[in-house]
This record gives sequence, C-alpha cells and structure tokens, in this order.
Amino acid sequence: MKKYKYRLLFIPVMLMAVSILLFAHKSGNSDDQRRELLIKVMQFAINSGHYQPGSFNDSFSSRAFGIYIERLDYNKRFLLREDYLALKKFENKLDDAFLQINFEFLDKSVDIIEERIDESDKYFHDILSRPFDFSKDEILELDPEKLDFAASHAELKDRWRLSLKYETLVRLNDMLEEQEKAMQKSDTVTEKSFSELEAEAREKILERYEDWFHRLSQLNEDDRLNLYVNSLVNVLDPHTQYFPPRDKENFDIRFSGQLEGIGAQLTQKDIYIEVVRIVPGSPSWKLGELEVGDQILKVKQENEEPVDVVDMRLDDAVQLIRGPKGSTVTLTVKKLDGNLRDISIVRDVVILEETYAKSAVVTDPESNIKIGYIKLPSFYVDFDNKEGRKCSEDIRKELAKLEKEKIEGLIFDLRDNGGGSLEDVVSIAGLFIDQGPVVQVNGKGGTKRVLRDNDAGIHYDGPLLVMVNPISASASEIFAAAMKDYGRALIIGSSSTYGKGTVQNFTELDRMVSRAPGDMAPLGSLKMTVQKFYRINGESTQLKGVVPDVVMPDYYSYIDFGEKDLDFAMEWDEIQPLPYNHWNASYDFDFISGISSKRIAGDTLFMLVDENGKRLKDIREETGISLNYDAFKRDQEKREEEGKKYDRIGKDTLGLQPFALQEDRLEMANDTAKIARTEAWLTNLKKDVYLFEAMNIMQDIREYRAGKAKKED
Repeated sequence: MKKYKYRLLFIPVMLMAVSILLFAHKSGNSDDQRRELLIKVMQFAINSGHYQPGSFNDSFSSRAFGIYIERLDYNKRFLLREDYLALKKFENKLDDAFLQINFEFLDKSVDIIEERIDESDKYFHDILSRPFDFSKDEILELDPEKLDFAASHAELKDRWRLSLKYETLVRLNDMLEEQEKAMQKSDTVTEKSFSELEAEAREKILERYEDWFHRLSQLNEDDRLNLYVNSLVNVLDPHTQYFPPRDKENFDIRFSGQLEGIGAQLTQKDIYIEVVRIVPGSPSWKLGELEVGDQILKVKQENEEPVDVVDMRLDDAVQLIRGPKGSTVTLTVKKLDGNLRDISIVRDVVILEETYAKSAVVTDPESNIKIGYIKLPSFYVDFDNKEGRKCSEDIRKELAKLEKEKIEGLIFDLRDNGGGSLEDVVSIAGLFIDQGPVVQVNGKGGTKRVLRDNDAGIHYDGPLLVMVNPISASASEIFAAAMKDYGRALIIGSSSTYGKGTVQNFTELDRMVSRAPGDMAPLGSLKMTVQKFYRINGESTQLKGVVPDVVMPDYYSYIDFGEKDLDFAMEWDEIQPLPYNHWNASYDFDFISGISSKRIAGDTLFMLVDENGKRLKDIREETGISLNYDAFKRDQEKREEEGKKYDRIGKDTLGLQPFALQEDRLEMANDTAKIARTEAWLTNLKKDVYLFEAMNIMQDIREYRAGKAKKED
C-alpha cells in the first residue's frame, strides 16, 4: 500500500511536465517525438524515484560513452579507429544530450555502424570464398580489450579474416574428429580429404554469418534507441534498465512462469521461423500436430487473412502467435518432408514447469536417513494476476507434502536462484521462524522500513540446510542471510553468494503521460533501483553477499563473477542492527561445520572440482589462439587429455536415492511426459556432489542430536 501511495504522490507533477512537452512538439516526425517523449519521461522517473540518481555531468557522460561503444561493437570488428575518434568527440556531451534531449550522437553512431555492417557483409563473403592456409603461424587475439580499433579498412578486413579462419578451424577440427570416429565404427564410411572438409567447414560458417547478418539487417530504430538508452541508465547502477514493451512481456513470462499462447519455443534460421521445442502439457503438445523442425510460413487469426511471417523478425512473429486463452490461431507450416500443412491451435495458459518449486525425498541406503529436498528456481509471482501462482504458497504446499513423508531434515536449494519477489521471500522465511524481522529496507532520502514475519507459528521446525552458489542473488540472499542471522539454518555452498543488495521496481512509463498521441504508445517500462536492503544484523549483502557456514569448492571461485565485478555497482554499507530472538538450535553449528569442512578438504571429488576451476581459469586467460592447424591440434589434444581427469565430475552416481513424493507420484501417474522429466531430474540429483555433502551434514546433525539425547538421558 505504501508503494502505491508513493506512486500517486509524484504522478500528477509528471503529468504536468509531460503535457507541456507534448504541446511543445506538435510538429515534426512522430518517431522523433516519441523518442523525445521517452527520454523526458525517463528523466523525471529517475530524478523522482531512483535510489541514488547521482549527477548528470562529464563523468556520467564518459561512463555512458564507454558502455555504449563497447555494446555497439564489442569485438571491434565493425568500427574503424577514425569512427571511434569521430564519436569520441561526444564523450563528455552525453549528459547534456540526455538533459536537452539531443540525439545527434545516437544518429551519427547508427549511420556509422550501419555503413560498416554493410561493408563487413562483403568482407566475410569474399574471405570465405577461398580456402584458408592452416600451415601459416598466425595468432588470433580473442580478448577485445587487448585490441584497438582497426586503423584502416585493410586491417579491419584482415581482422575478419583471422576471426573467420579461427571459426573454420574449430569446425574443421570437429569434422575431422567425427570422421575418424565414424571410420573406426564402420568400414563403409568414405573418407573425405582435408581440403574437402575445409570447404564444407567454410560453407557452414558462411551459412552462420549470412543468418547473423540477416538478423542485423532487421534491427530497427527502436533497437538502436534501446541500446543507447540502456547505456545511459546503466551508469546509475547495473540493474536499472529500460524495457521496451515486448521485453517487459518476456520478463513477466519468465518471472511468472506462464503465458497465454500455444506452447512452442521458436527460433529464427535465416528467413524462417522454426520450432525448436514443444512445451509439455501445452496446447501444441496436446494437439500433437506441430513438431520440432517445422517452419512456420503464415499465421492466421480467427476471421482474418493469413500473415506471411517468412523473413519477419522473430519477436514480431511471436506477437502474432501468442494470444488470449480460448482464441484460435492457424499456422501454415512446412514439415520436414517438405509438405505444407495448416494447423489450428486453440490458445491456452502455458505453464513453464521449470520455473516452479519442486521437491523430493532423498535417502541414504547406509544410514537410512530420510531428508526432504526443495528446489526453488526463483522467487516467482504473477503481479498481473492475484490468483496466479506465487512461490510462497507453493513452498507452503511442498512443506505440507514433505511433512506427510516424515522427513528428518530439510535441504532448501537456492543455487542459481537470481531472486524475485521481496514480499514472497519474507513470507517464505516466516515458514521457518516465529514472528520477527526478516529484512531492513532503505529507500530514497533515507526512508526506512522493516519487513517482518507477522504470522505466528512455524510450519517446519526441523534441521534446515540452505544451499547457495554465486548465482544465488537478491531475494535468495535475503532468505539465506535471515536464516543465518537467526541461527535457523546452516548455509552451505561456494565462497559467497552474488552480492546484490538492491531492490528494483518497474515503472510503466505510459501511465506517467497525459494525452499522448496513439502513435507514441506504448513507451515501455523502466526497471529502476529504488531501495537497498540490509540484513537484520545491519550489514548489507551488496558486493559481499552471504558467506556460507560451510564453504565448498566450485568453478566460480576462480573467475570474476558477482555484483562486485559489475561496472558502477553501488557501494557496500551497513545500518543499525535490529533486535531479534536467536533460534535455539538442537545442534552445535560450529561443530557440524568443522566436521563438514574437514571432510570436504579430504574429498577427492571436491579436490577435482577445485583443480578443474584453476585449470579453466588458466585456459580462459590464454586469449591468443594459434591458427596453425598442427599447433591448434596439439593444444586441443593436450587439453582433452588433461580434461579426462575431470570427466567424472557430475557423472558419478554417488549413492543417493532421491524419490518423488507420494502425493506427486499419484498426481502424475498417467502423465508420461511429466514422469520422464521427473525421472531425469532425480537422476541428476544422484550425481550432485554438493547434495551428497548436504546429506552427509544431515547425518552429522542426526548423530549429534542422538548423542546429545543420550547424554541428557
């Protein structure tokens, strides 16, 4: 409610400001007016709502310029040195351009990049028309930060030559290995020469680049504007971002885990829209006529003429295919055998099950311990539907089901969970503690708020482990931090979580504009950092994340990954701690953590994980690649030989026995697709070394509690 009132407070001022803007720009191109309006609205939204808007000065401009140029031509394969210098004249003027709504820099950069793209289109066709000489000793530098912009067209074309030569070399090497394996299996395979395979490899690379350049040709003014606008707002912080309407729709789908449509995942291959996946349980899956590999040629709505989608942008085609529940869409598709067919599909709500919480019971055959396991991919919620699914309710249901299984402990897996709903993480924390604070929130101007669990009682009071990794961020960190500060759970995982201690809200920009002409809407949304959150002990999770009680080796320990490695991330700070009642645990955290840490240090599989992390770091740092085939082959063989040592990681079955819950087994008894997906998930759990150690910790807790009970007796 407070959030709603806050928005109401500043909208009337915004209406006045933007109405003046509209009346001042009645003449001129509507596209120009629309982008001017967009910037004007964003200016006001940022100044009114951003937690830390900062100053629009030369420092801001220089940072925005750097971001924009890097995103415009990340690999430095389009712009010349002269282009960069021509644009660099604007380096300290983008703040003024933003405030004065001037698009000279954007327009100039678009003219330049589109001209260079046209030139590069000719480069790759010419280069790939002739065989490469792989006997030469040439080196390709893969790290664009170690390169300057090319000084001439000749240098730029040669940079393209080296890059295309490398991609052809990789493809050729794969083809030679595949041929060798095929010949070992069968005497009937006809061996192709090196030159024949080299020609085929070049043809495959040519097809890939023709497809890529075709997609580049479909970029429009809105795409270019989006890149520019986000380069500006990302200077404020990494999580403030402009979302055009379609991007916001896709974000909502990922966040809520559902959409209204036919349930087909699509991709664009050259000029065709192709089906790459059918979502199980969706209308397409139930009908059974649309198949992976089908090419969609036309899309017809009810009582309308078909629309040709050949050579249409993928996102435009998707908008035609999606639609409200109960409506019918007819697709004209080209099947794999070349036949054309019309397929009519009644749209429905498509559930993306991988988004939602799921649980299992994991047992160890030696100890016969029975532990509940919940995997939560994100803190999801459907903001547009009060009756829609939300993670807090789903977790409550999973706990109820696990309680019937009479588990001895619970493992709550937040690995790879990037966050989500702040309200729901507070509700979920409340399932494991009695009443009390969960997180502190600071807003713009120092306004403070404490989010509490006001629900008396505890839904699960047994031993609790929370699994995290460096991708666990935001809401995941709030939950892990609260459980750690209360002493409610043992946190296990890599050296630290992601370190995102900020809160974002979406501002729908159209709602801020009075009487906007129809051709200017919709403007899209601005995801903006509006708050910072703090643990109940007063510390921020920003940059530092949450440090687990038991640290496990992983690959992320050796790479730059996390909030601290992002440009322009907000600072770490702390505020006053809150009073709260510490949980009276039935075991000694330090003792259990110590046992686990010693076991991990001596575990051969964890040693391999750590060694492999160091090896992969060394490989990533070798950015100069030989384009001599013999040298490249030797390097590949050496790496493959070294890599064999680590093949067992993620492949060994570790003795765990995970089972689907009895209630779930009954529900999916006749759903063969769901049974197959569940079995695949459970099979992967059997190979999870981190889950294996979590089960060991649960066994340690069981033995500690049993020993304590004996002493008390």
